[in-house]
Amino acid sequence: MKKQILVALVAGSALLTLAACGSSNGSSSTSTSSSDKALSGKIIAGGSTALQPLAQQASTEFMAKNPNVQVTVQGGGSGVGLTQVAAGSFQIGNSDIFAEEKSGIDASAITDHKVAVVGFAPIVNAKIDVKNLTSQQLQDVFTGKVTNWKQVGGPDQKITVIGRTEGSGTRVNFDKFALGGATEVNGPTQDASGSVVTMVGQTPGAVSYVALSYVDTSKDIKAVSIDGVEPTEENVATNDYKVWSYEHMYTNAKKESAADKAFIKYIANDTTDIKKLGYIPVSDMKVSRDADGNVTNK
Repeated sequence: MKKQILVALVAGSALLTLAACGSSNGSSSTSTSSSDKALSGKIIAGGSTALQPLAQQASTEFMAKNPNVQVTVQGGGSGVGLTQVAAGSFQIGNSDIFAEEKSGIDASAITDHKVAVVGFAPIVNAKIDVKNLTSQQLQDVFTGKVTNWKQVGGPDQKITVIGRTEGSGTRVNFDKFALGGATEVNGPTQDASGSVVTMVGQTPGAVSYVALSYVDTSKDIKAVSIDGVEPTEENVATNDYKVWSYEHMYTNAKKESAADKAFIKYIANDTTDIKKLGYIPVSDMKVSRDADGNVTNK
């Protein structure tokens, strides 16, 4: 972690001597330090639980560098993030979906900042011996047409579908890109990705879906391929694996502060943590996707 350095500047020749002797690193450190010191305020960044691990880790690092800024990261789902940032209750609304996809939101009143990309994977209880499902099998499982794992090549075990609550960006993306817009069967739901992992791991025969950033958080679950394509960061980047979304951090166009912008920039530029935590830098994507789901090669 960089130390903040307070450089005492004196007049006349002493200033020139300092510039000549320390220009290789002093000027950049001083500039960064002065900029960081100027930041202050409180930031509530809430919404997407898929983005929460990255935002949470970044907030700790950012506050250490900027002690006059207080950042609070909350979950609640993408719908909550979009609604609350539009209302001005959150400074940053974290979302797995475009604002245009959320009814009741004036997308022109909030500003989109894409900080990363994340894939979403079907997950099953680790004891279920199923490694791959076709798109049709996946749809049949989640719509309740298939109710036993033996019907799709697995063990003789009842299937328990665990969904996500309404307003979940993870659910919107999974239903859209994995299930072809099909309606999930009614059943138990969870409002956070971490809770989904726990429930699937504890429930025999359970199946659900989470962001790739959660797949390796428990040995009691495992990801399932779709049509023979593994849900990996590499396959997402090429769009060979199509169940993915941008991680958006929205700000209120009328209320965004310098601290808000600096925090978002900090996250987007921290490609090391982005990759380490199971996300993909936007710059690594070989394709782009718009709010209507149209994909174009870069």
